Amino acid sequence: MWKKLSACLCVIVISVTLVAQQQQPDNSDELKKQQADIQREIDELRNVLKDTKKNTKAGLMQLEMVQRKLRLREKAIGNINQQINIIEGNISKSKNEVGHLQNELDTLKIQYAKSIVYAYKNRNTYDFLNFIFSAPSFNDALRRVEYLRSYRQYRENQAIAITSTRKLLAEKIGGLETTRKEKDEVLQKQQKQRGELEDEKKEKKDILKDLKTHEKEITKELTAKQKADQKLRLAINTAIQRQINIAQKDVAFEPKTGTVNPNGTNNAGRKGAVKSVLDATPESIRISASFEASKGRLPWPVDKGMIKIHFGPYKIEGIEGIKANNTGLTLETEPGAAVKAVFEGEVTSVFSVDGDWTVLLRHGKYFTTYSGLSSVSVSRNEKVTAGQVLGKAGTSDSGNGQIDFILLQEKKNLDPEKWIRAK
Repeated sequence: MWKKLSACLCVIVISVTLVAQQQQPDNSDELKKQQADIQREIDELRNVLKDTKKNTKAGLMQLEMVQRKLRLREKAIGNINQQINIIEGNISKSKNEVGHLQNELDTLKIQYAKSIVYAYKNRNTYDFLNFIFSAPSFNDALRRVEYLRSYRQYRENQAIAITSTRKLLAEKIGGLETTRKEKDEVLQKQQKQRGELEDEKKEKKDILKDLKTHEKEITKELTAKQKADQKLRLAINTAIQRQINIAQKDVAFEPKTGTVNPNGTNNAGRKGAVKSVLDATPESIRISASFEASKGRLPWPVDKGMIKIHFGPYKIEGIEGIKANNTGLTLETEPGAAVKAVFEGEVTSVFSVDGDWTVLLRHGKYFTTYSGLSSVSVSRNEKVTAGQVLGKAGTSDSGNGQIDFILLQEKKNLDPEKWIRAK
């Protein structure tokens, strides 16, 4: 009987570990948050664009806004596609888990049935007593008693495992149905977003049509801007060169290596030499480092503003012959809006270009330029703090406020959009 019982236990013993079913980490929650942020930005753009259409004729700002709205809409659709991929992955995973649990439940039932049959066939009390008392020693008899007790406990655990597995299987099947419903809802959102995208493409087409009727006016405006930009670049470079010349007089400068020694001795080849003449003092080094650390977090120079023309080469869709290179960001805002310093610094120059005022601030080896102002409220050599009002925004031909915000490292133009906070 000992051999039969041992063989039976070897066959039917199955280790069933029921682990708490935890949701596997994925990006679904983050994607939903991003989707909400994108939709909020689209709604804000829609409201601003609606007001702009009421108050002004078709212009570059309207075109930029509708293009931005299209980009956001495509981003929203991409976000939904990612959500669908995650949901489909969860459905596939749940199906596999359901199949695994079903197989496990079937196995438990078969093995439990075998153990019941075996127990029934060997239900005679005499057989069990004979099994115990036939032990060659008292210790072996105790081990046989403990064996029989463990076997009975195992059968009870098997019954518990079957019940728990059935419950877990039902939960998984229910979760699978919920996930399928979630997928259907997301697919409906995707369909709605695609419909919105088509409407916005039509809206862009209408704006381009309106722009075409004002082509001469827009061309005239941008041509004037290009000429003003050339004068502005020359004035900025002259002002920065003046700062470089002043700094070179105060430190020992090695032109070949482009390094300076703040202590006034030739230190170009030594470790720790400063590579910019504008970073020749501890204060300049501090401000430059602090400015660099603020990349991507600088405030906008106006409280309410939108990008009308981005940094770098650009052309106007639907209007031939307009190609230019913007050295900064052209921002549209409210007429007379307060223009503020984006970082602490010193006013190195205040000048006028074609009747519009420009303020140039130095931040160590970095410079920020605020041009197109109708008035200024700071003067040369004045120390300013972040957020301090420098002047008021001028008015563009379209009737809206407009400024140009330019960022430079010495004389090298940088993309301000990479330095200011994303909206």
